[in-house]
Amino acid sequence: MKNIIVKSALACALFLGLSLFTPAFSQELRNSSGSQTGKMDSDGTVRNSSGSKIGKIDSDGTIRNASGSKIGSLDSDGTIRNGSGSKIGKYDSDGTVRNSSGSKIGSVDKDGTLRNDSGSKIGSASGIKKEWAAVTFFFY
Repeated sequence: MKNIIVKSALACALFLGLSLFTPAFSQELRNSSGSQTGKMDSDGTVRNSSGSKIGKIDSDGTIRNASGSKIGSLDSDGTIRNGSGSKIGKYDSDGTVRNSSGSKIGSVDKDGTLRNDSGSKIGSASGIKKEWAAVTFFFY
């Protein structure tokens, strides 16, 4: 019995140790044809289809370019701002994406399907925060 407990403890320690070195997951960004256009890591890092970092959305909503400079923000109410703080759009909780004038320019479905203002599919971003998908597809 003591051997089983020791082996189980070692297995748990090995699993936990390996999980610390496992890279963050990436979710694919795809166009309307289904071709991969980029990826988004769980920490908000945005990558192009070659895997190169092109930007990042921080957990506090700061939007950064590839070199880490702030180029905008996503406020907690869904307002999307450019680097100088001017409102350039909004993501509504129902998935509607609006421009700075409040006109609908698209939407993000619950399954991550992105649509233009007429409802046609323009891409997909399943497994990604919907507001991050909106920023990436419509404003990045």
